[in-house]
Amino acid sequence: MGARVFSAAYWAFGFSSSAVMFALALVLFVVTVPFDRRGIVLHRFTCFWASMYTWLHPSWFVSIEGREHVRSDEAYVIVANHQSTLDILVLFRLFVHFKWVAKAEAFLVPFIGWNMFLNRYVRLRRGDRRSVMDMMATSEQELRAGSSILIFPEGTRSRDGELQPFKQGAFTLAKRAAAPILPVVIEGTGTALPRRGFVSAGRHHIRLRVLPPIPYESFASTSTRELTDRVHALYREELAGHHAAA
Repeated sequence: MGARVFSAAYWAFGFSSSAVMFALALVLFVVTVPFDRRGIVLHRFTCFWASMYTWLHPSWFVSIEGREHVRSDEAYVIVANHQSTLDILVLFRLFVHFKWVAKAEAFLVPFIGWNMFLNRYVRLRRGDRRSVMDMMATSEQELRAGSSILIFPEGTRSRDGELQPFKQGAFTLAKRAAAPILPVVIEGTGTALPRRGFVSAGRHHIRLRVLPPIPYESFASTSTRELTDRVHALYREELAGHHAAA
């Protein structure tokens, strides 16, 4: 019962605070859009907004490793495994400029979804071929303009915590745009915020590990299928190795 009350209070705080934060985001957008065409300032504010919810949660302890692998002057295809809705909040704590590829329904969520629209994050309707083509074209354009693209190659959250097969979209994009791939490994979010939506009040250590980038030159002549399998194997190895070490 206590966990349900805590979870309800946390979600209520999240919704009410989002109204205030969106109002600030809207003002920031209006002020900065004439000179900040890539939305760097608004995205940085969004990183703060998202990070606030993990900073304030008393039982979520987030550690981030590998920040030194990220270059501010490089546009990456950022790929991350997907365990929970919490993943994106943790990824924002990198304070790296990116456009997030998200399902179209997320843009309809009051305040948070509207802010995604202001940030020009990239919409994707699952199973819609035209939407996939539009997503690829928009993402490639953003990469060439200097913004990284964040994609969850599993496509959806894992149901059992195990790594799912990767879809090829992120890797097709990297090859088309001749962009390096930046792998990010997430651990601990699946138990901190499970699929059923109840915020756990227990102590949770969430780990975010940025791995060394995979340069375009290393996969330029590799097929998309082979590249997808290669990166998936890297994740399997990283997740298995870290669990063994723990």
